[in-house]
Amino acid sequence: MAKNKDKKERISVGGEALIEGIMMNGPKGAAIAVRKADGSIHTEKKEFRRLKDKVKILGWPVMRGVVSFAETMIFGYKCMMESAEISGKFEDDTQEGEKSKVDLWLEKHMGEKFTAAIMVAASAIAVVMSIFLFIWFPAFIVDMAEKLLKFTIGNFRPAIEVVIRMAVLVTYMYLVSRIKDIKRTFMYHGAEHKTIFCFESGEELNVENVRKQKRFHPRCGTSFIFVVLVISVFVSTALNLAFPGLRESRLVWTAAKLAIMPVIMGIGYEFIRFAGKHDNIFVKILSAPGLAMQRITTIEPSDDMIEIGIASLKAVVEESGDGEV
Repeated sequence: MAKNKDKKERISVGGEALIEGIMMNGPKGAAIAVRKADGSIHTEKKEFRRLKDKVKILGWPVMRGVVSFAETMIFGYKCMMESAEISGKFEDDTQEGEKSKVDLWLEKHMGEKFTAAIMVAASAIAVVMSIFLFIWFPAFIVDMAEKLLKFTIGNFRPAIEVVIRMAVLVTYMYLVSRIKDIKRTFMYHGAEHKTIFCFESGEELNVENVRKQKRFHPRCGTSFIFVVLVISVFVSTALNLAFPGLRESRLVWTAAKLAIMPVIMGIGYEFIRFAGKHDNIFVKILSAPGLAMQRITTIEPSDDMIEIGIASLKAVVEESGDGEV
């Protein structure tokens, strides 16, 4: 027990829910654990080199948040695609070794370049949709409200836009949580949090100990999103006061908010780090929206999902090799 407590004081771990699996990330690397179709658990250590280890300036406060976010997104996406392949979740109903004529034609004429192009296109569409829903749309709603009410909102505009953004986000997350496969991913998200809490508390990593832990963690990406939204109110207000002419054009105002987004994300990252180490009234107030949102993005996991969380975390914090159990 004492050994575990010493570890949790020295080691900070994070994670991400995958398709039928979980990725855990620690100071010395990362690992994934995925439930295969035959019921076995595939565990695999991953090399995760951070740019801040090579370029010192990228490890400075605020700047490290932007870099970390980009690295985590890219690495997490790769792990997600790999987990889908390992789990066999989206394999078609053709018999083993058989491929449809469409698959054979695509492999022959398009190959990996076509797959890469599809992924790039999908990512681009996702970015455009995010900008539309969470940046352009709230500004549009406020503009329409001002015209209909014939009233200038003025310096309250950033706060109202953030409230609209939060409403859009909560609605979107609630709707996607009703999808069966997304719901399972949210259950693995819950298993990830519970496993990390168990490790941080110094308790032995087993299903019984993990099951009794909380599933709402202050360092979660969900909390990060809400912290960024709250911080954006203050930064956008300052921008609005310094350059009042920006909001006269919705396009310019949207571009300006995109330009300051790295700064907002960097500050949000620092707060999340701070929140993970402190428990005061200031932290509780700013963390409350994100923790509340985790009631949607995390769901109580089953025991077999908890086993995945334990396997992935042990692969990070213990000297164990890759394999299947």
